[in-house]
Amino acid sequence: MRENTARSVVLPVAPTRGRLRPLGLDEVRITGGFWARRREINATATLGHCRDWMARVGWIGNFRAAAEGRIERDRRGREFADSDVYKLLEAMAWEAAGHGADSALDTQIAELTESIAPAQEPDGYLNTAFGRPGQQPRYSDLEWGHELYCYGHLIQAGVAQARARGEGELTKIARRAADHVCATFGPDGIEGVCGHPEIEPALVELARLTGEQRYLDQAALFVDRRGHRTLADTEFGRAYYQDDLPVREATVLRGHAVRALYLAAGAVDVAVETGDDALLAAVVRQWEATVARRTYLTGGMGSHHRDESFGDDFVLPPDRAYSETCAGVASVMLSWRLLLATGEPRFADLAERTLFNVVAASPSEDGRAFFYANTLHRRRRGTVPATDVDSPRAESSLRAPWFAVSCCPTNVARTLAQLPAYLATADDDGVQLHQYADAEIATSLAGGHGVALRVRTDYPAGGAVTVRIDRSPDRPWTLSLRVPGWARGAAAWLVEPDGTRRSVPVGTATVARRFRPGDEVRLELPVAPRWIGADPRIDAVRGTVAVQRGPLVYCAESVDLPDGHEADAVRVDPSAPPEDGPDAEGTVIVAGELAGHAENSDAPWPYAPLDRPATSPPHADGPAEIVLVPYRSWASRGPSTMRVWLPTAEPDPPAAPS
Repeated sequence: MRENTARSVVLPVAPTRGRLRPLGLDEVRITGGFWARRREINATATLGHCRDWMARVGWIGNFRAAAEGRIERDRRGREFADSDVYKLLEAMAWEAAGHGADSALDTQIAELTESIAPAQEPDGYLNTAFGRPGQQPRYSDLEWGHELYCYGHLIQAGVAQARARGEGELTKIARRAADHVCATFGPDGIEGVCGHPEIEPALVELARLTGEQRYLDQAALFVDRRGHRTLADTEFGRAYYQDDLPVREATVLRGHAVRALYLAAGAVDVAVETGDDALLAAVVRQWEATVARRTYLTGGMGSHHRDESFGDDFVLPPDRAYSETCAGVASVMLSWRLLLATGEPRFADLAERTLFNVVAASPSEDGRAFFYANTLHRRRRGTVPATDVDSPRAESSLRAPWFAVSCCPTNVARTLAQLPAYLATADDDGVQLHQYADAEIATSLAGGHGVALRVRTDYPAGGAVTVRIDRSPDRPWTLSLRVPGWARGAAAWLVEPDGTRRSVPVGTATVARRFRPGDEVRLELPVAPRWIGADPRIDAVRGTVAVQRGPLVYCAESVDLPDGHEADAVRVDPSAPPEDGPDAEGTVIVAGELAGHAENSDAPWPYAPLDRPATSPPHADGPAEIVLVPYRSWASRGPSTMRVWLPTAEPDPPAAPS
């Protein structure tokens, strides 16, 4: 791996080594399009919404209650509620990086920090659920207590403040907590790990920020301790919190999806900083197996509701997809780290799919309601959740304003706040674009030579991405653009500054030349809608197909069907290609039919010999044009039924793409 010497200041992830150097929030600015709108709503609505709800339900007040000795009586929320306050602070810090000093966000960060600071003990311990009169002792429940998990989010918030504004009080609180962790769980301390990984990537990032080796050593120690059965067994087994196998021996991600992905992200960070190529290779193998056998079409991960976990290989039922929003966030975190370490575009492919179809699906259009779980098939119309109380159920049938466990809203908020940092990287040879949005990019190449680019696109609605060179050194360098994996089997084209137009394969398209200001490079991606088939080993979707347009997965929703029809009535004809709809909302039209009611639907037993069917098949209402909408937008128009995988009107769906 190469050393990353040229540094951006405002980086959520700042490896000192790796194939690519990330560009920070001070180098990349999203200026328009889909992600600019989402980020504006995040800044103007979601951050305040999360702060107001945490004040309402008492999670912010827990810190004052702890400092004032009334925590036993007055504490509110689950044992990990502290972490959501920290995630909100992290989101605010990254968002503040794009505003002038002394912004309203800085004031809000200072106010929240003033609430937190008095609760920290002299030795650095900070948690409102343990360690005080009437509570369980410190670290008495490593399996479920989430103390180290909460520190992880506190540390990440402290790092965000330091990089966005310079070291402030929040950063100092985080460093004291990290010092306490090193003293308590170091080589001569408690030989344990947290039931919920998260502190591992946080400690590595703090080591990168401060240059303090002990933080990296502690993160490496936590990674190496995992899998040696130091945690108690559970009804879900030790795989639930990845304590069944050492990280280096595991071949696939398993157990609780968020925990597994956070641990893998931390392991990549440790591997990169310590030069441990074997550890990095182990995580790559796990990622490959998980993507090949345990990931939904949307990029979602986790098919078990009971334990929020990965299922076995190819167990991906759409109607039971848990696909937690936090798992989507964690998947993006992992893919980004693997991209930086290896430079391989396949990691950016999964990040794109997950961002558009999981992360973007969670918040409502106004940024004040959220999906926690992301099913791919809704059989019954949901009920509108109350707006004045938190939802007790993660499996909300419609987006809810808040949950009893509200890890997802704050995770979405911090992801959108730092999103520009996922767009581009640099190396000694040039600049690489990984995600496409209207953006302005300014950085320095090797030798301090400045480069400035402007990206213009309406992607993913359109497939054209134009990159204009505004500043360039007087020497050759390379501009690289990702050609997404979803374009396989269709033609993608690259137009160079001299007008040369050439076909480019999936992977990376490059232009190496002595650029001049005003030069333009144009990438043309084939975003026309396409039928998608599934591996036949995914039993739950045999006999069905799906539609994808560019990176966007589509679905049928009952609000677009004639009165009285639900999404389960849809039958499609995959022999006719899907077509773009006539409107500007990104709809797709497919040919098919709408099934009526089955005869003998009240049969007393739903099984019968093949020569005597238990029920007659439903009759069809005749040919129909069926409107599909982007999955990320479903349930935005009120209660509805929905499905991504659509039964075919013919027996054999097209084969899965190679």
